[in-house]
Amino acid sequence: MRAAVIERYGEPPVLRQRDEPSADSANLIEVTAAPLNPVDLSMASGKFYAGSPPTPYVPGGEGVGRPLQAGKAGPRVYFRAALPHGALAERAVVSSGQTIPIPDAIPDGVAAALGIPGTAAYLALTRRAQLKAGETVLILAASGVLGSIAVQVARLLGAGRVIAGARDDRGLARAKELGAHATVDLKQTDGLTDRIRDASGGQLNVVIDPVWGAPGVAALEAMSPHGRFVQLGQSAGPEAAIKSGTVRGRYLSILGYTSFLVPWDEQAAAYRKLADYAAAGQIKVEFEILPLEAAPDAWKQQAASPHRKLVLSPQAKP
Repeated sequence: MRAAVIERYGEPPVLRQRDEPSADSANLIEVTAAPLNPVDLSMASGKFYAGSPPTPYVPGGEGVGRPLQAGKAGPRVYFRAALPHGALAERAVVSSGQTIPIPDAIPDGVAAALGIPGTAAYLALTRRAQLKAGETVLILAASGVLGSIAVQVARLLGAGRVIAGARDDRGLARAKELGAHATVDLKQTDGLTDRIRDASGGQLNVVIDPVWGAPGVAALEAMSPHGRFVQLGQSAGPEAAIKSGTVRGRYLSILGYTSFLVPWDEQAAAYRKLADYAAAGQIKVEFEILPLEAAPDAWKQQAASPHRKLVLSPQAKP
């Protein structure tokens, strides 16, 4: 079978012919769509905080496909893959029966995007922030897939005001189209806290932060008393200098999020909810389907933050 393979840490995958994974029929899947995620690149660096598979391995922690039963492909499902037999291949191995049926109305690209980034956005707002109706929420990195989904989910959950923060002008305009009440340009950090306060109308209850660094600090300093700051990424830098008085003086909560510590049944419930929203036309996602042969180039695009979900498909023509 064809597969994209990480042969050396820190390098993009290369297309190779590999033996089909040996797995029982309940766990082998015919892949139709495999999205790229920042976590895939982090694992392939060999420096990921939760560990990396030994090389060579097939990356891709999630995908869309059809379970193979008695040599025949079954109904379409979303699945989490068991590395080293990841989703960037014609066949993958499902991790511990982690599959979810996909409604027919949802295309592969959307179904793929609702997985790791979608469930993280949903659970960051619900499980961690416990967003309440009427509250004001700031979504940082709103031009990315996770951020754009978070903007839409916040509206669906009844947020009173949603602010989108990003460095990309097109992404900010898109966030307004998806329901953000206001936007904040993160390119200039000077005066950023004041601009966030202005955009939020002086009340900021929840921040969803996939960036950390200077934008995260500015957002934290703009928060209202009893605010909840959910940290789930470091695209702007792994370190941030936070003043003690900012946190304790306003009784703020800084809450970490990682899907690795969320039970599968909760992630699956979040995915089903997002799928219902998407099937009803209430969540939209930008995506691009690429052939599996494009994996090395797509990998480089992902590293540069493409502002859309890149999805590799073994069925797509080069």
